[in-house]
Amino acid sequence: MRQAIAAIGILLIALGILGLVHPSFSYSKTEEVAKIGSLRATVKEEKNAEVPAAVSVIVLVAGIGLLVLNLRRPK
Repeated sequence: MRQAIAAIGILLIALGILGLVHPSFSYSKTEEVAKIGSLRATVKEEKNAEVPAAVSVIVLVAGIGLLVLNLRRPK
């Protein structure tokens, strides 16, 4: 159990740092716009998303908190 909590803490720290260093990312979304019988029309759309700095800081602090509490918890 301690190892799982430590792993989650490390993952949250890494995600928090990543969100602060690279706050925006883009992804592609394919959407079906029309379907007539066996004929389908799709559109591939490029979208951008941004992670707010406050969310990254909260995730980072939560990860650090998990690690600290995990180390202080008696065996």
